[in-house]
Amino acid sequence: MIRKILSGFVIVTCFVTTISCGSDKQKETTELKPTVTTIYLIGDSTMANYANDYDEKDYMKTRYPVTGWGQVFQSFFSSDSLNHVSNLIKTDSVLVDDRARGGRSTRTFFQEGRWRGVYETLKKDDIVIMQFGHNDAAKEKHERYVNIEGYKEFLRLYVSQTREKGAIPIILTPVARNYPWKDDVLNDVHGEYDLAPKEVAKEMNVHLIDLNLKSRDFFTKKGKDFVSQNYFMNLPAGKFEAYPDGQNDNTHFQPEGAKEVAKLVYKGIQKL
Repeated sequence: MIRKILSGFVIVTCFVTTISCGSDKQKETTELKPTVTTIYLIGDSTMANYANDYDEKDYMKTRYPVTGWGQVFQSFFSSDSLNHVSNLIKTDSVLVDDRARGGRSTRTFFQEGRWRGVYETLKKDDIVIMQFGHNDAAKEKHERYVNIEGYKEFLRLYVSQTREKGAIPIILTPVARNYPWKDDVLNDVHGEYDLAPKEVAKEMNVHLIDLNLKSRDFFTKKGKDFVSQNYFMNLPAGKFEAYPDGQNDNTHFQPEGAKEVAKLVYKGIQKL
């Protein structure tokens, strides 16, 4: 009987040990499993991804070369570059989830449920980068216009609800338009809509990247003619299938312009 009991005890002990070893291995595997930080982009057409089933049309035939800077942002987060942004990103991989959409202001982005879609999937230590202002300031377009106080209030909402989820908000001032130029210097066109994000960032102690200033300075160094031809959507007739008659657009970017703006944002993250 004693032998049987001892034998039973030994068997039980071995069984428990086996389970314990398995748990240790499982724990080790879990710890080694890659983790992901999602960077959500919320904003307007200058940030949007036109190639990602944007409007259920053939991008190359109906949109190209228009490119939002968010469309090329993922390429800055390769595994060997993450150590440069370790101030904010602690995981070993990043997924850029671009929710930006053309024509949206802070108000319409919220009213259409686009923010809710982000909020419901946000997790701790994710990042939300917000860049609005172009459409908020469009007084002549009542369906999207938001006055300064409303603009600031929606930014506060996005910041507060991002923090509710333990995620990290980053506010951007609106990216520069390719006007007005004076004495070979690109000047500001956003006025109060450039100032408001700075005020909200200071008030709520939020990370801020002054993309308006950074992009104006960068475009100024490159020069008006170069920027107009290579970065913005000023296209000659007959060159692109989507624009047979050409295009004069000093707001939206060609691929090279989008890449340069995305680089400015990435460098801005490095300095936060």
